[in-house]
Amino acid sequence: MSENDKTFDVDEMVRHAEASDERNMWLRVAAERLSIVRYVFLVQIEDGIPTAPQRSALEYADAVLIGWPDADAEDVVDVQSDELRIIAGHVKMMEEYITRFRECERENSIDDMTDVLIRISEQVAEIRKRFQPGFPLPTFAEIRRVVQEEWDEDMDRIDPDSSGSASDVERESEVEDEEQRSGGQA
Repeated sequence: MSENDKTFDVDEMVRHAEASDERNMWLRVAAERLSIVRYVFLVQIEDGIPTAPQRSALEYADAVLIGWPDADAEDVVDVQSDELRIIAGHVKMMEEYITRFRECERENSIDDMTDVLIRISEQVAEIRKRFQPGFPLPTFAEIRRVVQEEWDEDMDRIDPDSSGSASDVERESEVEDEEQRSGGQA
């Protein structure tokens, strides 16, 4: 049995939650874990221009976390043992994905980190749904579609003929200024 199997024994997790009378502790833990992973991911991608998949992964994590309820909020339900078992399974998967996320970070594999952040967010979304069944959570596919449309619009605004060098930008500005002075449109 591996160390992960010992650490994340679902039956033990359920017994612990029942014994501690903190059935909602996984709600808090899931939010904290996703918040940390999201922050690490953000730091990794902030130096460049995030790709559409990276933006989608980040927006999905944000959507899952937005308006996160307190454990004693009115719309948070008390879960029973059978639900606790399902939640513990999602917590176990979340932790396994977090371990994978750390490996990807060490390997400096942003694309793999992106994929794993999505998986972690999915597990946290499932945990939240169990505790807050009435809260409308978007799917990753919905987020991805919107972000891809925004990305495509942004890319369409980039002039492919422009090199972006300072001298080219200055030259383009001079041409536009000359056109405006001569009565043409820029």
